[in-house]
Amino acid sequence: MGDLIDINAPIEQEGTKAVVRNWLKKVGESVKSGDPLVELETDKVTQEVAAPADGILEEILMENGDDAMPGAVLGRIGGRVADVGQGTVDTPPPHPAHFSPAVRHAAEEYGIDPATVRGTGRDGRVSRADMDRAFAAKAERFEAAARTEPPVPAADPVSVDSGTAARSHRTPHSGMRNAIAAHMLQSVTTAPHVTAVFEADFTAIMRHREQHRGKLAAEGITLSYTAYIVSACVAAMRAVPEVNSRWHEDALEIFDDINVGVGTALGDKGLVVPVIHQAQHLSLAEIAAKLQDLTARARSNALSAADMRGGTFTISNHGVSGSLLAAPIIINQPQSAILGVGKLEKRVVVREIDGVDTIQIRPMAYVSLTIDHRALDGHQTNMWLTHFVQTLEGWTQ
Repeated sequence: MGDLIDINAPIEQEGTKAVVRNWLKKVGESVKSGDPLVELETDKVTQEVAAPADGILEEILMENGDDAMPGAVLGRIGGRVADVGQGTVDTPPPHPAHFSPAVRHAAEEYGIDPATVRGTGRDGRVSRADMDRAFAAKAERFEAAARTEPPVPAADPVSVDSGTAARSHRTPHSGMRNAIAAHMLQSVTTAPHVTAVFEADFTAIMRHREQHRGKLAAEGITLSYTAYIVSACVAAMRAVPEVNSRWHEDALEIFDDINVGVGTALGDKGLVVPVIHQAQHLSLAEIAAKLQDLTARARSNALSAADMRGGTFTISNHGVSGSLLAAPIIINQPQSAILGVGKLEKRVVVREIDGVDTIQIRPMAYVSLTIDHRALDGHQTNMWLTHFVQTLEGWTQ
């Protein structure tokens, strides 16, 4: 048998961890270079890791549910050639007697020796999920021991009397949901969040859209309100470039390219944030076309890692599901700010016409900018929102 060849997680993963989701080959099976071996899932995309060489899958070092950091060794391929048709594949060697990085990390975090945990992985290997269950059981035992009140008889679970237990069921978290949770927690513990809220009148862009969407539709392009929002973000960035930035301990990194990520909901599965790169160079029609393409591929799980990489600012168009205001919207680290756009609805407003206050019905939406207060102050935040709203309300081109 020749030397073993490592199967590594991709180095470029947009700075977020991946979770091993599904091995497509079993230990002992022959593989060809380029064959898909294992699926990894992040909070943004699912991707396959291919075999780096021909040979036999000798070892699986990370089981389903384990965290795989960029470059982590997922398994190893041996150099033997398998004659699958004749059934002459050698019996693979036993798994090395060590725990995966995810299990070791959980051991440190939970204070649990993995050697004391019953493994449910391949060949009895202890997985991160096993460690999580052991920790949950430990917490339950602790809570039970801490209770001082005497036990009470079991009650009818459908009773509405206070103090009775309700019936419930558990839905296991997906890898994407766990990754989103970790990313959100990391953001709120890293950055002090502050939110400013303005109101925007969409009359001008609604008029412009009615005048131009037919022409773009003939070219196969849907002119959405989000395209106008992205374009208005570009205009506001030109006025206040510090919003398009990243905080470092020694400096504020201000990006020259405006790479706008647009949150796209995937129902109960979570959401992804495909990125419109270099939006500062794109026309409204080009932005609309890119949005249409990215959104369609997001919902068919066809986004590539490159589609998700390099964002410098994010838009959360939460109003499409009905909310008027959401605050704070958690910043997509390591960015410095995120825009929230609430539900567009007709509201009664006061407008001055020829020096006279008038009551009018206008299509309005609340827009918010949540900032990392380390990087930005209220003055910059309000100035950015002022330019953003003025661009929307004064749309004439």
